[in-house]
Amino acid sequence: FASERLIKIFNAIGVPENEEIQHSMLTRAIEKAQMKIESNNYGIRENLLKYDEVNNEQREVIYEERNKVLEGDNMRDTILRMINDVIERSVNMAISDEVPSSEWNITELHEILLPIIPLTPADYSTVDNMKKDELIHKLKEEAVKLYEAKEAEFPDAEKIRELERVVLLKAIDNKWMNHIDDMEQLRQGIGLQALGQRDPLVEYKMAAYDMFDEMTVGIAEDTVRILYHVKVEQKVERESVAKVTGTNKDDSTVKKPIRIEAKVYPNDPCPCGSGKKYKQCHGRKGMTL
Repeated sequence: FASERLIKIFNAIGVPENEEIQHSMLTRAIEKAQMKIESNNYGIRENLLKYDEVNNEQREVIYEERNKVLEGDNMRDTILRMINDVIERSVNMAISDEVPSSEWNITELHEILLPIIPLTPADYSTVDNMKKDELIHKLKEEAVKLYEAKEAEFPDAEKIRELERVVLLKAIDNKWMNHIDDMEQLRQGIGLQALGQRDPLVEYKMAAYDMFDEMTVGIAEDTVRILYHVKVEQKVERESVAKVTGTNKDDSTVKKPIRIEAKVYPNDPCPCGSGKKYKQCHGRKGMTL
């Protein structure tokens, strides 16, 4: 901790290595070293707290939404807002404000939007002379009608509300866990920004905001995609067929068994047991059994 000048002085004096040294110069040098180390550690702890503040702010936002789901709130308005956000973001990604409707890239819009919301594909004839805001409004109306049709497939309205909560909660948990891992990796490498004369904390806040925004977009897209593509299975109940346990006939009279005698041919042994053929015994004319 001492300066090079102080080290040279003690080496010139020839102080033994294990001998106790008491000198005002050495005491001041040690005190300055301690203050420097404590100041450095304080700066490190202060930066860590500032990094943690960014994570805590994001955690409060995401857990507020998560608690709404766990408390059983009606999430229909949230789902509809997500649908509108998905449509606006998809249109803005595929269509520029300066491009006229005749030059819109409808194919790119379909590739972005239709895998999430299965709307009827549009063509250039339906969007001709249409403004971008009008297209967004038209797609929102169609998406809401399509979602209402999906709701009608459920015999009980509470079933779709419960499904919304389950799907949204799963999407939040999956995206949030991945986001935590990404934030930890960002913190480990953000110190390199100082080499480019940039404040690592400022760069961390900016990158964290972009990552959080990307996470919320992923939550909305996953939730909307699953809800639009869910299949409702109807239970097919068959009517039980009554078994016949009796008849309307009167069974009070006991039926006698019908005796069926086998036909005896001429060359067969005679049924009387004589050992002769039937034609030579009781089969002759005038003979009966």
